[in-house]
Amino acid sequence: MVRFVVAPDGSVVPDVACRLPGRGLWLTARRDIVQAAVAKRLFGRAAREPATASGELVDRVEFLLRQRCLDLIGLARRSGKAVAGYEKVRAALRDGEAAVLLAAADGGESGREKVRAAGSTLPLVDVLSAAELGAAFGREHVVHAMVGPGRLAKALLVDAARLVGFRAAAATGFEIGRGRQQRRRRNANDGTGSR
Repeated sequence: MVRFVVAPDGSVVPDVACRLPGRGLWLTARRDIVQAAVAKRLFGRAAREPATASGELVDRVEFLLRQRCLDLIGLARRSGKAVAGYEKVRAALRDGEAAVLLAAADGGESGREKVRAAGSTLPLVDVLSAAELGAAFGREHVVHAMVGPGRLAKALLVDAARLVGFRAAAATGFEIGRGRQQRRRRNANDGTGSR
């Protein structure tokens, strides 16, 4: 879920960190639901006061969730709890130091399957692009990475799950931790069937 608050000027503000003062207005973390709330002017009704939600609210929520995920990965990297690169990820998996696997959404399917096979019991976050992951690691691009166990890994899973609902891929059944075969099966049911 994503929390929103009404600012003193009457504008609706996303509160992805759940820290802003005021009565919270909660919506399911999905692009279509937030768009419908904006279109139907539901924020004002729920807040019982005049509230104005801009048409860019949905994109703002996606941006904030993406930034939150990248900040968590960056914090994990600086604290020594995250590494990038297939061989380093494989070594961390072998040593039992991994809690969350990261794979670039625009990376090859075979690479994602290799990481998935190496850490089949761990959640796989594949909602960020190689350039976005690279930004978190101070590189041009990163395809494979992992975050070690702890508070940062747990927070990353929560925020990445919320981000999935705002990414365009969410409309095709793209979910955290789903394998290729499950995605194909789901896509076949809705007629999109990517291979």
